[in-house]
Amino acid sequence: MEYKSKILVTGGNGFLGKHVIYELTRNGYQNVIVPRSVEYDLRNREETKKMFGKHKPEVVIHLAANAGGIGYNRKHPAELFEDNLLMGTHLLKESRRSDVEKFVGIGTICSYPKHTPVPFKEEDLWNGYPEETNAPYGLAKKMLLVQSQAYRDQFDFNAIHLLPVNLYGPHDRGFSEEERAHVIPDMIRKFLAAKRNYTPSVILFGDGSPTREFLYVEDAAEGIVSAMEKYNGRDPANLGSGTEISIKNLAHKIRDAVKYIGEIEWDTSKPNGQPRRCLDTTRAEREFGFRAKTDFDEGLEKTVRWYMEQTI
Repeated sequence: MEYKSKILVTGGNGFLGKHVIYELTRNGYQNVIVPRSVEYDLRNREETKKMFGKHKPEVVIHLAANAGGIGYNRKHPAELFEDNLLMGTHLLKESRRSDVEKFVGIGTICSYPKHTPVPFKEEDLWNGYPEETNAPYGLAKKMLLVQSQAYRDQFDFNAIHLLPVNLYGPHDRGFSEEERAHVIPDMIRKFLAAKRNYTPSVILFGDGSPTREFLYVEDAAEGIVSAMEKYNGRDPANLGSGTEISIKNLAHKIRDAVKYIGEIEWDTSKPNGQPRRCLDTTRAEREFGFRAKTDFDEGLEKTVRWYMEQTI
């Protein structure tokens, strides 16, 4: 990938997007376009065509998504399916029609089957149905992979597909948009509020038994840019850290980090989500040299410290 390439990044103003823009700049790319949703509704094909007609990108990195945590997923399954499916379909179609040199699609770990053997290997992506609360979102994003491979087979179009695990870090919009919050910002906000309000306990979803893997957002951005530069394969590639932790242990880590001394109560009437999540990242390391750098405890400390500083 040449440094003079014109790169269009959808979702470039979001949590992951800001870090990807920084990583592109750090790597010498100066011609980066960040369209805003108020300018172009990517669910609308005509507006998507208009965007391509104006900017004429050579590379597209598709980060834009309608996404949230379990609560949001349960409330908005239709929008999650429709919005993500339409955005991906229109962007990939117009990228091909506009002779874009490379399309980098960002999928989700939510696309994997509910009971995928751990660690998740890309070959297992089609061996079952996703966890129910994640299915509309996960399947919509999965169709981007299907479309990418169809375009590669029929038109020799260079589209790649990356599957990042749960991301965390400073500036996560889940800190300010409670309904959309994933587990780490949700817990940090709840424990800190309970500490400041002298609340004796904090209620969390499920029973704490599921496990999750988390990838620091700066590492994810580095992996995406590295794949843009080096990976041209038709098969999806996982992006993860290789560190698996139970939700219960995560809750105790965050409680200790904010120095909250109250109790944790588990609301077992609420869903646990997928039982386990942990990725095999062998392909990413082999094909484009990706390996997460940030230790989980270090990244969590940075994230907690950042949020506490914002709320002083």
